[in-house]
Amino acid sequence: MKKIHHVVVMTILYLLNLNAGTNAMQISAFSLKEMLLVIPPIFILLGILDTWVPKEVMMKYMGEKSGWKGIVLAFLIGSAAAGPLYGAFPVAAVLMKKGVKFSNILIFIGAWSTTKIPMLLFEMSALGTTFAITRLLIDIPGILIIAYLLEAMISNEYRTELYKKAEYL
Repeated sequence: MKKIHHVVVMTILYLLNLNAGTNAMQISAFSLKEMLLVIPPIFILLGILDTWVPKEVMMKYMGEKSGWKGIVLAFLIGSAAAGPLYGAFPVAAVLMKKGVKFSNILIFIGAWSTTKIPMLLFEMSALGTTFAITRLLIDIPGILIIAYLLEAMISNEYRTELYKKAEYL
């Protein structure tokens, strides 16, 4: 039903305003192409992570008792990631399945969205090293604060429910 709705809206837009309709179709085609290029490699990597890395290893390095090791690893994995933010969520689900501490998952998502290495390099060349490093130094504590606040605000029952749901993905 939703597919038909989108087609109808696009057709009406195209008939009412040729330029806007053409632009909407081009944007949709670009988004589809981007998703088709990004999603398959992410799922291949997820399969490898899920199959080759034992749960015990992930819990040791990123679990409840991982401490700074888990935080640093979450930042490194998130910062080294490629692709748009929607690619982080399936990875986060696999991390949950592997028993990674909730705050480390939130740090991973925050790093994926904010501290990517390619973005930092681009900012250094386009906006200057001072700007890029300043932004990074502000973002890192911000990500940590948000992750720990969210972890504290979410009840243990709800967190347990999320982890149970991740087991079936």
